[in-house]
Amino acid sequence: MSWGSDRARLVAVVSGAVFLETVFYAVITPLLPGLSHHLRLSKLAAGVMTAGYPAGTLVGALPAGALAVRRGPRFALISGLLLVAISTVGFGLLNSAVGLDLARFVEGLGGSCAWAGGLAWIIAFTPVQQRGAVIGKVLGTSIAGALLGPAVGALASATGRAALFGGLALVGSLLLVPIAGLRDAQTQSAQPVAAMLREVWRPDMRVAMWLMLLPAAVSGVINVLGPLQLHRLGAGAGMIGAVFLLSAGIEAVISPRVGRFSDRHGGAVPLRIGLLGAGVGLACFSLGRSTTSLALILLLISVPLGLFWAPVMALLSELADASGIDQAHAAALTNLAWALGQLLGSAGAGAAAKGFGDAAPTLFVAAICLLTLAGLRRRAAVGQAPA
Repeated sequence: MSWGSDRARLVAVVSGAVFLETVFYAVITPLLPGLSHHLRLSKLAAGVMTAGYPAGTLVGALPAGALAVRRGPRFALISGLLLVAISTVGFGLLNSAVGLDLARFVEGLGGSCAWAGGLAWIIAFTPVQQRGAVIGKVLGTSIAGALLGPAVGALASATGRAALFGGLALVGSLLLVPIAGLRDAQTQSAQPVAAMLREVWRPDMRVAMWLMLLPAAVSGVINVLGPLQLHRLGAGAGMIGAVFLLSAGIEAVISPRVGRFSDRHGGAVPLRIGLLGAGVGLACFSLGRSTTSLALILLLISVPLGLFWAPVMALLSELADASGIDQAHAAALTNLAWALGQLLGSAGAGAAAKGFGDAAPTLFVAAICLLTLAGLRRRAAVGQAPA
């Protein structure tokens, strides 16, 4: 596969796949208040439903990486899209909390395969000095899926889930045609998962994974408490969808630009700004006493979140190269850290808010962001390169 048109087609097809996968991930946000009311869900149960997707991604992260290593990235991407399509139909048809939780879990399994295959496929043909920009471009497309997801969820709350989600699953299945027409990224590899797990204990790898986990936890907290609090203040599904649509739009605009910046100047500056902004934004969450003020706070939190993804994912791929880790395994580590952060953020926020109120989880995660910022500054002060 050459640098020119073939790679451009590859980036376009993989971007389309992760776009649809992210639509299915983000669709829950405006539906959550209505499902909570209809199914009589507590905040904890609502957090579990939201966490079903990252839980599936967490469980599937390492197997998905192994699948992409042994069968090739294309096989993993196709498998992931099929799982996402089937489970999305299930989410449209099922009407019980357990069934919907299970559908979200299977969607997460599919998402882990899609991301492991797609990222490994693209990174294999991207020079190190350009990875931030290319990853940022793919991320911008996937975040655009998060733009559409809440709008789809708001539409489904008015039209019903079954027909709409069934149609989207059909659209996702059509992507299998151009994916099957592209040559795979690599020959099959025999690198075991254990070889990758040994590298996780390196200090620089642990820092990079933490910097993927933490913003995912922030996102998980906001995805649960944000729509529920907006609904409590009087916002309907349409307004909730609009707020999260704008938030995703901000991230989609920022991510490619941050990727290019990190290629040229390193990721330390955007990561530090992101940690500071996320900490301050979360600390202000409980100050939102009206739909307008809370919406503005949620939008402000989306800015620092957009600063994390491309620099950290590029860093993880570079560390994998330096350690001799297959890029499919590196993508699995990205999935693992993101999913664990989302799971802890969404389920933990629901449980903590139920017992102690919304301020407890938001202030706790805000403090962790600021402590992490202080830790990065300390690493730089003693001569260690910040991640």
